[in-house]
Amino acid sequence: MSAIGTARVVSPTLPEPRGPLSEAVVTALAHDRSPVPLPQAEVDRADPYGDDLALALHVCYELHYRGFRSVSAAWEWDPELLRARAALERSFLHALRSDVDGGTDVTGVLDDLLTEPVPGASLSHHLRDTAEWWQMREYFAHRSIYHLKEADPHAWVIPRLQGQAKAALVAVEFDEFGGGRGERVHARLFADLMDAAGLDSGYLHYLDDVPAPAIGIVNLMSMLGLHRGLRGALVGHFTAAEISTAPSAQRLARGLERLGAAAECILFFTEHIEADAVHEQIMRRDVIGDLLDREPELTADVVFGIQATELLEGKLARHLFGAWHEGRTSLRRPLSTERTE
Repeated sequence: MSAIGTARVVSPTLPEPRGPLSEAVVTALAHDRSPVPLPQAEVDRADPYGDDLALALHVCYELHYRGFRSVSAAWEWDPELLRARAALERSFLHALRSDVDGGTDVTGVLDDLLTEPVPGASLSHHLRDTAEWWQMREYFAHRSIYHLKEADPHAWVIPRLQGQAKAALVAVEFDEFGGGRGERVHARLFADLMDAAGLDSGYLHYLDDVPAPAIGIVNLMSMLGLHRGLRGALVGHFTAAEISTAPSAQRLARGLERLGAAAECILFFTEHIEADAVHEQIMRRDVIGDLLDREPELTADVVFGIQATELLEGKLARHLFGAWHEGRTSLRRPLSTERTE
C-alpha cells in the first residue's frame, strides 16, 4: 500500500443542464445516444461566456479527464460529439480573440501582470483584508473546478514542445504534481483545504453551483491544451498563471491567517508562494524564450494566451465583487454555513 492510501477514483455525475446546448450534450451522454442534436442556431445565439455554452463545453472536455459516472469512455472520441464541441469552441475562441488587444509584445504583457490598474483593489487584496469567511469559502468552491485537477490541462502541451522549453515546463509540472510525492500533489493539497474549510472535496462536486466565469477559465486551459495549434497560447496562459500566483497566494495566506483558518487551508497557498516565484522565471526565460527562438511565429499566440487569461480572470473577479457588494452569494445556490475546525 502506498503512503497516501488506496482511495478509489470516483468519477463525477453529469451536471444539470443550463440551456439547450448543455441539455443536448448532457442528454446524449446520459442516454448514450449519438448523434448529438446541437442546433447551430442555438450556438450562434448563445452567450460565448454564458452558463449554457460554458457548461456544454466543460462537459465535452471533461471526457478527456475523469469522465462521468455511467458514461461510456467511448464518448471521448465520438465524432458527432467532437463536431458539436468544435462548434462550441469556435464561438468561445472567436469571442476571446475579439475581446483582447492582441499583438506581439510578450515582455510588455508579462510585465503588465504585475502592475495593478488600481493598487490594492484586486480580488486577492479583498480576500486578504476584508473578506468574511463565507466569501472565502465561496472563493474555494469557484476555484475547486480547476484546483482539483491542477496542472492537468497544462500537461497536454508537453509532447508539443521541444528542447529546453519542454524540459523546463516538465520541471515546473513536476513541482505542481508534488515532486514525486502523492500527498504533496497540488490537487491533493486543495482537497485537504476543502475538507478543512468544511466543504466537499469531491472532484467537480460544486460544478452545479459554480456559474460561468469560473467554468470559462478552466475551459480556456482545456481548449488551449487539447489543440496543438494553440500550444503557444497555452504556454502564455501557463506563464501568466505562474506570474500572478505568488503575490496572490501570499495575500490569500494572510487573509486566511486573519480569519483563523485551519493550517491545511493556509498550506495550499504558502506552498505556492516561493515555488511559483521561481516558476515565473523558468517560464519566462526557459519556456517562452526557447519556444519563441524555435518558433517565432507563435509570438502572437503567446500574447493571446496571456491576455485571454487576464480577460477571464477579470470576469470572475467582477462577478464575485458584484455579488458580495450586494451581500448575496456569488454561487448559483448558497453554501451550507457550518465550519470545520
